[in-house]
Amino acid sequence: MWDGGDLADIKQIAHKIKDSLSWKQELIAIGDKAIAEKRIKEAIAYYRMSEFFMYDGDKDKEKYYRLATKLFYECYNDYFKDKKVIRYEVPYEDIVLPVMHVKAKGKKKDTILLHGGNDSYFEEFFNPMLYLAENGFDVYLFEGPGQGGVMRVQGKHFTYQWEKPVKTILDFFNLNDVTIIGASLGGMLAPRAAAYEKRIKRVIAWSVFTNFRDILIATQSPKTQKLLKLLMKLKCSFLVNLAFNKKLKNGDELVKWGLMHGMYAYEAKTPYEYLCKMNKYQMIDIAPLITQDTLIIGANQDHFIDYKIVGEEINALKNVESLTVRIFTDKENAGAHCNVGNSKLVFDTMMNWIERIKNKEIYVENI
Repeated sequence: MWDGGDLADIKQIAHKIKDSLSWKQELIAIGDKAIAEKRIKEAIAYYRMSEFFMYDGDKDKEKYYRLATKLFYECYNDYFKDKKVIRYEVPYEDIVLPVMHVKAKGKKKDTILLHGGNDSYFEEFFNPMLYLAENGFDVYLFEGPGQGGVMRVQGKHFTYQWEKPVKTILDFFNLNDVTIIGASLGGMLAPRAAAYEKRIKRVIAWSVFTNFRDILIATQSPKTQKLLKLLMKLKCSFLVNLAFNKKLKNGDELVKWGLMHGMYAYEAKTPYEYLCKMNKYQMIDIAPLITQDTLIIGANQDHFIDYKIVGEEINALKNVESLTVRIFTDKENAGAHCNVGNSKLVFDTMMNWIERIKNKEIYVENI
């Protein structure tokens, strides 16, 4: 997502990566090598990704976050120096929300509010932001609670009430009539914000994302899913914690990362508390409040989310102005989570949809 890595570097270390520790060590090593060779964009990517599997309490987590972002702003300094991109700090509760703003090239087609999801930095979307602006869109790219430096440096953890930071940004910049785009978990957060904030006129959910708890449980076998849902319903916290702690001890690195990062990002002390909190991160319960034109984007080979659950969203979104669903496939090189592999196709689809909806609005006004 940082557009800086070199596949040749990754091929040299991939066979050495066995767990989260070796992931961290190997990526830092090739980051150091890239720095020594003055390949700054590659170093930024490797240092950022080294932090991905570091757990809460690892002193290197903030260190390599800061290093990656420091190098990023040095590398792209000309954009900020020339004011092609303006960076703001918007007061929010007891912290500030970082925002990058870039103006549309030529005649403005729309204003876009863009954000990431569960484990993103907003710097990851720098090049997509520029691409959207080059194609006629004003873009406000922001980092909210639980994301990037807002959590790692300022200590502000996630809120499912995404309308709160969104309202703050809309107020600060006096924005009306905007399109919101939320990636990954943002596919739930952006619709949630739109349910309560009607200055948002168009919604792009850049991932199918019904209910975070159900999505997490869906990674388990059908038998385990059924048992977990029953235990959650009966509030059997001891048994749920016992089951997940056993998985942690068995050394499943993805389960370990998911739980450790999740409990850190969402301030949960136990796996049971984490799953309870995740049930609040859903769009099904507030779907009837969403009245805007809505585009849902999915991927047929998503490793995390079964795109077929989009049917639940379709059935829940009963009051939207219009609903478009686009499932990208592996044959389009866009079948992975957030369609990694063919970002241009995805952004072109988003822009075409926005223009079509805007043209529809003009047509209706002229009738």
